[in-house]
Amino acid sequence: MSITTTTHLNFRGDARAALEFYQSVFGGDLVAITYADAHTVTAADEAQQIMWGQVASAAGFRIMAYDVPAHTSHDPGTIPVFVSVRGSDAAEITGYWEKLTSSGSEVIVPLGNAAWAPLYGMLKDRFGITWVLDVEVAWDAS
Repeated sequence: MSITTTTHLNFRGDARAALEFYQSVFGGDLVAITYADAHTVTAADEAQQIMWGQVASAAGFRIMAYDVPAHTSHDPGTIPVFVSVRGSDAAEITGYWEKLTSSGSEVIVPLGNAAWAPLYGMLKDRFGITWVLDVEVAWDAS
């Protein structure tokens, strides 16, 4: 048996826009099921919001998202989660970085060399999600 963990992001009305943006960065297939599609509408103005959404790419990127309905408390807090994108190809990681930062993102740590990785960077995108991108290398504790 094997399992996969997937970051699931919670929004208040921005899930579709966020998923579309992440698809534009990482490619892959986008699935977006609205509350209307699922016949679970609790407020008419939220019928077209996302009840369940996902972007999944052949390269292994996967993220899920939904719009928290107004009748449910939603406090995203301060940096409640980082989405970490790790890979072995610096050009691929740089490409994702450039796409993520091209649309109103705030760079927290510029993409560059770090003590633990040949390439590392952190940013907060326009949806308030903090992303960590790096080139993975074997850890040498010595």
